[in-house]
Amino acid sequence: MGCAATMRLRGAEVTSAINRLLSHDLPRSRALAVALVIVVLALAFAPFLFPGSKALGAAAKMLVFVLLVASYDLLLGYTGIVSFAHTMFFGIGAYGIAIASTRIAPTFGAIALGVAAALAVSLLLSLLIGLFSLRVKAIFYAMITLAVAAAFQTLASQLSDFTGGEDGLTFKNPAALSPSFEPFESPLLGVTIDGKVITYYLLFGAVVLLFLALLRIVNSPFGRVLQAIRENDFRAEAIGYRTVVYRTLSNVIAALFATLAGALLALWLRYTGPDTTLSFEIMLDILLIVVIGGMGTLYGAALGSVIFVFAQNYLQDLLKLGQAALEHVPVAGALVSPDRWLLWLGVLFVLAVYHFPSGIVGRLRAHPRSGLAAASPFRGRHQPTGEAGSAASARNDNAPRS
Repeated sequence: MGCAATMRLRGAEVTSAINRLLSHDLPRSRALAVALVIVVLALAFAPFLFPGSKALGAAAKMLVFVLLVASYDLLLGYTGIVSFAHTMFFGIGAYGIAIASTRIAPTFGAIALGVAAALAVSLLLSLLIGLFSLRVKAIFYAMITLAVAAAFQTLASQLSDFTGGEDGLTFKNPAALSPSFEPFESPLLGVTIDGKVITYYLLFGAVVLLFLALLRIVNSPFGRVLQAIRENDFRAEAIGYRTVVYRTLSNVIAALFATLAGALLALWLRYTGPDTTLSFEIMLDILLIVVIGGMGTLYGAALGSVIFVFAQNYLQDLLKLGQAALEHVPVAGALVSPDRWLLWLGVLFVLAVYHFPSGIVGRLRAHPRSGLAAASPFRGRHQPTGEAGSAASARNDNAPRS
């Protein structure tokens, strides 16, 4: 009996620790919990499970997009703001590290200075855009951000002496993050630990910490106010919340996280350019991932990013196998040609939206198949239930007012 009681107590302590770590925002679905665990473990051990530069590069891109898309979901999914300037802040972060490393030296001090400068620029721009533009209707704000992002991309392309122009900037990382750096003489579990692997785990640790920080933000009293504004901004304004201030703060926070995502991408690639971070295609990818994963849930950003990046990198390989199997069938063989991978990516997106209108996470949470959420005393406390629910939750949590 004593051992059983001790095990139950330890189990309760572990459950409580997980609750606190996830800011009491549990997956609330066995399938979703299993999928998230698989994704985290696969990304955590990617250098050992999936050897090769292509696989490691895909895993690193997944990490960057998890953070980038999660930061955009704070705007679109939690606050209801449609912005096309998110890639601008993404690019600012990348250019901050690239410029500092090329102008100063490839040191950690230069990286820190570049990140700090990029965060300062993003803070200023996002604050100005928010204060001067968020008073207008949603569609007009979206058009303003689109114009600002296009102007910034043009500016980055033309300032060749400073940004490298269309060619971008190639730079060196600190010695400890260089591919030639090998701290161990012998391989570890069959994998040579070098600067590239160290950089990958730097990205992994940073993304995990920043993702948990975003979870804390969206489940805080501040996050409850944002959800109330998303559901009905007139009611939120009527009960005393200055919606413009909260929207501006949401815009600033999302921009800062996007800046950090851009810095991580530049650190991995050791290069940045207009097509790498400022392209409108990246903005479209972000929107697709948010829709696929599910708006208003950060877990959707994680699952959607992994699925989308995997499809981008390996759909052509799968189509090659299909083409080899159907090479004697004229029409089918031509349809599954690897050159038509974008066509099939579009088909998969249409099917995902059709079968998962609320996103993958929304669909999985609609069919929980488990009592994971019921085991938590916090279930329902952090979940909006429409306009009144979000507004009431914001008031009950004693959200700070401006």
